[in-house]
Amino acid sequence: MSVTNRISAHFEDHIEVARRTHIALASEIERAIEACVSTFKHHGKILACGNGGSAADAQHLVAELVGRFERDRMPLAGVALTTDTSILTAVGNDYGFDQVFSRQVAALGQPGDTLFAISTSGHSPNVRLAIEAAHAKGMRIIALTGKGGGAISGMLKTDDVHLCIPHDRTMRIQEMHLMMLHLICDGIDAHILGD
Repeated sequence: MSVTNRISAHFEDHIEVARRTHIALASEIERAIEACVSTFKHHGKILACGNGGSAADAQHLVAELVGRFERDRMPLAGVALTTDTSILTAVGNDYGFDQVFSRQVAALGQPGDTLFAISTSGHSPNVRLAIEAAHAKGMRIIALTGKGGGAISGMLKTDDVHLCIPHDRTMRIQEMHLMMLHLICDGIDAHILGD
């Protein structure tokens, strides 16, 4: 396959997974927006975690909340659990890498807060333990997964939101995760700014 054809195939696959994601998840995206708006309305905060590219997505989300998305508005409370190298290395060294997020959720989470748990496979042990810690604190989960949702799909409660991308390829899942996060930020802003 030529490079030109390979590039075209990627664009076509991206468009197709975007179409399938829209059909499968439009109502769940709306629920995620409502959950975030409720969190902020009740003076709660967003915590976000993930590994690798999903860690970058967690940080991207929090940057949009604390800074701004597309328009000026008040800063919104958010913490990316992926950024404090002293906490990550101390907890990783003393308790194991599986607990790097759950210890932070236990320390920072409050009832009414929301955890964004991002895992393309749905199997990340440290994200799963973060979900358990968040449930123990009375928090709601917004899980972003793919590949059928993995183990995370069986951990979620009725009030949680599961944005499971209908695809098995990591790059496509991550592309859709970023789109979901942007749609959620846009929905939050629309509510706050009265659109």
